[in-house]
Amino acid sequence: MVINLRNIMNAGLWLFALLLVAPVKAMAPIEHWQTTNGARVYFVPAPELPMLDIQVVFNAGGARDGKHPGLAQFTHTLLDKGAGGLSANQIAEQLEGVGARLSGSSLRDMATLNLRSLNDAKYLQPALAVFTNVLAHPDFNDVDVKRERESMLIGLQYALQKPDNVAEKAFYAGLYGEHPYASPPEGTPESLKAIDRTALVVFHKQYYVARNAVVAIVGAVDRAQAEQLAETVTKELPAGEPAPALPEVADLTEAREQRIVHPASQTHIQIGAPGIRRDDPDYFTLYVGNYVLGGGGLVSRLSNEIREKRGLSYSVYSYFMPMAERGPFEVGLQTRSDQVAEALEVTRETLATYVAEGPTAAELDAAKKHITGGQALRIDSNKKILEYLAVIGFYNLPLDYLLTFNDKIDVITLEQVRDALKRRVHPDKMLTVLVGAE
Repeated sequence: MVINLRNIMNAGLWLFALLLVAPVKAMAPIEHWQTTNGARVYFVPAPELPMLDIQVVFNAGGARDGKHPGLAQFTHTLLDKGAGGLSANQIAEQLEGVGARLSGSSLRDMATLNLRSLNDAKYLQPALAVFTNVLAHPDFNDVDVKRERESMLIGLQYALQKPDNVAEKAFYAGLYGEHPYASPPEGTPESLKAIDRTALVVFHKQYYVARNAVVAIVGAVDRAQAEQLAETVTKELPAGEPAPALPEVADLTEAREQRIVHPASQTHIQIGAPGIRRDDPDYFTLYVGNYVLGGGGLVSRLSNEIREKRGLSYSVYSYFMPMAERGPFEVGLQTRSDQVAEALEVTRETLATYVAEGPTAAELDAAKKHITGGQALRIDSNKKILEYLAVIGFYNLPLDYLLTFNDKIDVITLEQVRDALKRRVHPDKMLTVLVGAE
């Protein structure tokens, strides 16, 4: 959900230009508190530019769909299509009139809504009024529901034409089985047709509540102003209750392979298994270990073996996607259909060898230097800091997470990486999904 930004004639344009060229400065410590109705707030002052970024994160992602895949995304899509009696056009016009921007996303774990505005009260207050309405009082008009359902159904048809989308859907379904993570966030034709206005209202009433929310604030305001902002943004939300914990993710007990015929020019391959939670004690160790395997781009082991030595794929990657429960560990690539057997063999051998032996001392040292050397660039804008605040709040990470990030990377040893890989990655018990020509 994105509403296009139009800068105000006399105030906005030069401010956004400044935002692009502002120098990188040390980030202030994260401050944390709760609103009177129970929302958790994370705040970093950034006085360099007269801007304000707010993100509200709800534990209301696709994992909460239950028996109606797509319900969370459907609900989120409709938030700004009509709220508090304002139409979608009126919402857009009011925001554009004060140079503000509304955006958001709906993922498996979470649903987010963001507001970017000038911090001057004459621009900020009208923007906050719209933002609060969209958060707390979506209309879910029947006409809007019908239109967005049709749009989502068209999106599903389009996704069937893209082999990477087909592969991802099959990968999550095969990896998670009956777990909520298996449910496709975009829904299915059958589920979307069955979702009515009542279901949307009930979902919003249950999950879009203060005690199920994290508010992240970054910008040119002080603590007292930030506290007032958080109260303003959440005051129309009922207190409610936090979403219940998701069930644990089970390990795969054996290797499995699924082949899906698709008229693609290349075969898309995804190999993986359940990985780690976002608060897993092995997170930093596996982050570094995976950088050597396939997270470091062209300098990774997988890239060297598959792309550089054999030319089997233009790119190959691996990553851990930590979530509230164990997100996937995944290796992925695309290759010509006549090279699938060789590509699979090399990928599996490279993975098994790496897990058994771990990185070399030189590889580990290079990975740590690349990761720590790039950390400053990961927090060099208000937007990036805002996203980190949301993650820290949503997954209950330590407030000093960003300040101690490099220290935690620096102390990782070869023995720790080798031990974590052997304990947490099992190449003989992975799901392989292939989508392409027979």
